[in-house]
Amino acid sequence: MGIGLQLYTLRDEMAHDAATVLQKVAEMGYEGVEFAGYYDFSPEQLKKLLTNLSLKAIGSRYVVCPGINQEQRQSLPETVAFFIECSKQFASKGIAFGFHNHYVEFTETYGDQIWFDAFFGFTSPNDMKSELDVCWVHKAGRDPITYLEKYAGRVPLIHLKDIRKFTDGTYQTLELGRGEMNLPAIIAAAKAAGTEWLIVEQDDCDQPALESVKISMDWLHQNYRFTEVV
Repeated sequence: MGIGLQLYTLRDEMAHDAATVLQKVAEMGYEGVEFAGYYDFSPEQLKKLLTNLSLKAIGSRYVVCPGINQEQRQSLPETVAFFIECSKQFASKGIAFGFHNHYVEFTETYGDQIWFDAFFGFTSPNDMKSELDVCWVHKAGRDPITYLEKYAGRVPLIHLKDIRKFTDGTYQTLELGRGEMNLPAIIAAAKAAGTEWLIVEQDDCDQPALESVKISMDWLHQNYRFTEVV
């Protein structure tokens, strides 16, 4: 599995000097990036920059919907119909379409099912992939490993995060290895499920974000054996 970084973690740094940040990310050993905004770069400029840094992103085989705001959410059948149409459009270009969850999709229900299960139950593996955010699955009180096993073959990407939950319902996102997530077991389950990319993300950092993503990469170097992804 490849190791990527969701650049939302570095949103402030990217807004200041995206090119320098991407260089630092590459120097840390990240193999790919997911963008959360393009900072006035054209696709051609980004492709050239990423190629020079040996980072993968532009020209990806995947496009992911990052989430659905509740105020924008339609009924589930309408949402499914829209997403399947999107999937067909992407498939015509050789691109697989996926959905990134937050915790609400695992706390809301549709009939007698969890919303996430109902949504994916209405779509085929060819129509819709999952970029499973294991942290939000855990935050909702569900087991990420169970979901990786249940949707094996449909989870080419995961967001690998760590978290600490508190008794008052609040939580803190943390660098890998510093929270309560069973990350080694999750990584093993992801590999068994056919996951291709582990994508590091930390929604909020208590220290400089570049230091946080470096700490997470250091943890991965100590706990995960890297192989080249093509």
